[in-house]
Amino acid sequence: MNRLHTDFVRAQTAPCATALVPEIRLHLAGEVTPLWEATEASLAETGLPPPFWAFAWPGGQAIARTLLDRPELAQGRTVLDFAAGCGIAAIAAARAGAARVRASEIDPFAAAAIALNADANDVAVEVLEADLLAAPAARHDLILAGDLCYERPMAERVFAWLSAAARAGAEVLLADPGRAYLPKAGLVEIASHEVRTTLELENRTSMVTRVFRLEAE
Repeated sequence: MNRLHTDFVRAQTAPCATALVPEIRLHLAGEVTPLWEATEASLAETGLPPPFWAFAWPGGQAIARTLLDRPELAQGRTVLDFAAGCGIAAIAAARAGAARVRASEIDPFAAAAIALNADANDVAVEVLEADLLAAPAARHDLILAGDLCYERPMAERVFAWLSAAARAGAEVLLADPGRAYLPKAGLVEIASHEVRTTLELENRTSMVTRVFRLEAE
């Protein structure tokens, strides 16, 4: 993992916890715009991915809370946190007793943040810096996907990939706070949480975020 990305995450964030998941400490940013500008300036280029890794998004928080409340969902299992962001769901899976936890991200800053956050919580999380959608999902007992249905092309691509993983035998948990492109079929709600948000990132200060099990078709 590139030292530049690790140092940048440390410099631009501060350790803190969310109200919904106080058990987990994360390197999070306080403001959106300065961080976005700093992310691009640090590599002297534009078009970098938005700094999704610097915020604990509602979907990740809801999955993390669900796993900590119901550790039997992850205990003893191999777990993949897909498009993990800050890694809060992966860390919760590890704390719930998962046998092995992996977290995937395509953004190198996110990969650095996940590694730092796992260390901060004294858990083992293997970070995969790769686009997993380019191939069928590797075998995992449990796949976690938080808040990924905010854009139609991405939602459709991710849902097809997750559905294939479910058909191959994985249990898939998908969390969503009411995004526009959440699929209407094949989802069974298993939990619901009220997640505090900020008007810098969302259009309200709290969002009801539901956790679903994806049914294999």
